[in-house]
Amino acid sequence: MTLPVDLFISFRSPYSYLALPKTLKMVDDYDVAVNLRPVYPLAVRVPGFFKKTNPQFARYVVLDSSRVAKHENIPFRFPRPDPIVQDMTTLDVAEHQPYIHRLTRLGAAAQLEGRSLAFTSAISRVLWDGSVQGWNEGDHLARAADAAGFDLAAMDEAIATDPDRYEQVIKGNEEAHAASGHWGVPTFVFAGEPFFGQDRIDLLIWRMESKGLTRRRA
Repeated sequence: MTLPVDLFISFRSPYSYLALPKTLKMVDDYDVAVNLRPVYPLAVRVPGFFKKTNPQFARYVVLDSSRVAKHENIPFRFPRPDPIVQDMTTLDVAEHQPYIHRLTRLGAAAQLEGRSLAFTSAISRVLWDGSVQGWNEGDHLARAADAAGFDLAAMDEAIATDPDRYEQVIKGNEEAHAASGHWGVPTFVFAGEPFFGQDRIDLLIWRMESKGLTRRRA
């Protein structure tokens, strides 16, 4: 019996990116189906979030995510440019957000096709693994999408034609995320129970095993 799991991520979250290799391995090893559901980052989802939180928050995330990446041997560098247009001195978030809206809507489009994990894994590597300069330029995203079986130009065109359709998917994801009992990403949700963080996958597997999770046959 295949067990379903929701995974809420954002394209700006380093921990969302760092969770993906273990998530893909979990899907390879176990009879589980992960429905990846993109949401907007807290900087967009919660106006003024960074001005309200402890000023050490961002500095610690930079330190810790880099440390986790080294420990897990995951190629890692913060995206250039930042998917969120934000002045990190004043913490002001720009009203116009071309990068994160495009990325999140693309993730929603892949979700509608039932293949959001594959799409997000491919695209996130372009942003986060440090292999390219200017992830938003040239054909970096298009080539990554193509390797995962997607036509990026067709996806962009569909979104431009009916952006509200994809915004509604994102809104539904954010509502389900909030209803799960957590606000951060990555959050896995199994049978209504949230598991927050890239370091909770082993605990998630343990819980699913208690509900009949089995390994895939070799």
